[in-house]
Amino acid sequence: RDFVMEKKPPTLPPPCDSDQTEFVPSNLFEYLLTYYRGWFATIFLLPISVVVVLYSSIHAKITNYLYSAPAKHPERVANVQQQIKSWATSDNKSHQKLTTGRSGWLAMSELVPLYKKTHKPIYLSLRDVLEINESDRTVRVEPLVNMGQLTAALLPLGWTLPVVPELDDLTVGGLIMGFGVESSSHKYGLFQFICRSFEIATADGSIINCSKDENPEIFYNVPWSHGTLGFLTAAVLNIIPSRKYVRLVYHPIHDLDDLVKRFESESRDKLKNDFVESLVYGRGKAVLMTGRLTDDIESDGKLNRIGLWYQPWFYKHVEKFLDNQNGEPTVEYVPLREYYHRHTRSLFWEMVEIIPFGNEPMFRYLLGWALPPSVSLFKLSETKTTGYLREKYHVVQDMLMPVSRLKQSLEYFHEHYNLYPLWLSPMAIYDNPSHSGFLHPHVKDDGNVDELFVDIGAYGTPRVKGFDGQRELRRLEEFVRKNKGYQALYARSLMSREEFREMFDVRSYERLRQQLPRCLDAFDDVYDKISSTARVSPV
Repeated sequence: RDFVMEKKPPTLPPPCDSDQTEFVPSNLFEYLLTYYRGWFATIFLLPISVVVVLYSSIHAKITNYLYSAPAKHPERVANVQQQIKSWATSDNKSHQKLTTGRSGWLAMSELVPLYKKTHKPIYLSLRDVLEINESDRTVRVEPLVNMGQLTAALLPLGWTLPVVPELDDLTVGGLIMGFGVESSSHKYGLFQFICRSFEIATADGSIINCSKDENPEIFYNVPWSHGTLGFLTAAVLNIIPSRKYVRLVYHPIHDLDDLVKRFESESRDKLKNDFVESLVYGRGKAVLMTGRLTDDIESDGKLNRIGLWYQPWFYKHVEKFLDNQNGEPTVEYVPLREYYHRHTRSLFWEMVEIIPFGNEPMFRYLLGWALPPSVSLFKLSETKTTGYLREKYHVVQDMLMPVSRLKQSLEYFHEHYNLYPLWLSPMAIYDNPSHSGFLHPHVKDDGNVDELFVDIGAYGTPRVKGFDGQRELRRLEEFVRKNKGYQALYARSLMSREEFREMFDVRSYERLRQQLPRCLDAFDDVYDKISSTARVSPV
């Protein structure tokens, strides 16, 4: 942040592989993009982002009106099958593998996948909500349906998903093939655990339906596979009754042991708490939030429309409750959809490093409605200098740790990163009868099995002297493996193939890749899609 706000270009430390090179902008335009990015974002990127978002919204509505036809799902799937079969029968002398035709720039990641340039694209025009079955409490959707589209379809009918990840643009396919978590995950698990069944197009053009009762081994290995077993063409998700509000209770905490104890206790109380999360502002300084769904605003709290454009960024609003030294909780009632997107305008707290004055009252009242800007546009505007600074000094990571290792994990992040706030979101990892899949519950030293984990989200610039992002990420990955945790694979990973296999259970996944027709010919191994050589900076 200091680098971005500095009025004169600082003398930057050398790249990791050199002790001589000085890394500075090469021209005036790069200089402005690097050291005045907040003003550049406000004057140029925000207006462009508004136009792009408006165009995309109108285009999506027109497309939905003209072409949305759930009854045509079989026809659209047949088109996917035809593309795959065309590849299978072609003279593929270059051994070109397959990938979805969706642009890598649209991924909700700071990285861009290289394989999009070399693999054959299979275009999936699959973006419909196919069926809402209220009696069965399920919704059937195509993979490009996003969270904004899905909640807009469900909430007016009085339904919602058990787990609604934060950003509207996150797609069902991405959340299944990758990773999805929210503050209700202590109760319902990761996004993959609210799925009833999948429809998959395999590498020979066949369609396979899988669930816990039909092709269960495929069903349990699709999550976290990053599209390396087949193309997802539909999914059936659980739904639950929605309510108007979330009764949100803020608990200020000023002691690390107290935080760890209360966080675990509230996370295990699934009957009382529909939502649990904590924002950690320093060693032992945190605000624990618990919430439950309700239709009524009672006398113990007031309505707070946190989603209105002029409201303070949520994490700054939460921080003020630390001023309550006696630890008394405060109650607010938040509209459900605004709760779902409480961190969206500030992208958790990443916006302060992009537009440092973005939470100032004048900015919020005049331009708060334009936030957040398009993530894709920011990737397009990255320079060599900002890319270097981000890789060396900036952190975007989610580590999924057994809740029994929460205290050690917080102490580790404080010592090695000193990066605050940290996001704590409890989550359950459930086992299955065949013990298939990439993730498993934690087995404690005494042999007892514990399903409760915590996602520790670290986003921002660490304040440790001499911090080096690559060095510390290697150390962090080792710490996570040693403590039987998992790394969210949307983020940068430096693990070797052997270290990846140590962290994730790929035995049943690799067996499936051998068994499914032409799978090895058509799809990369999951490691080859998430490794440091497969995804790079935008520049």
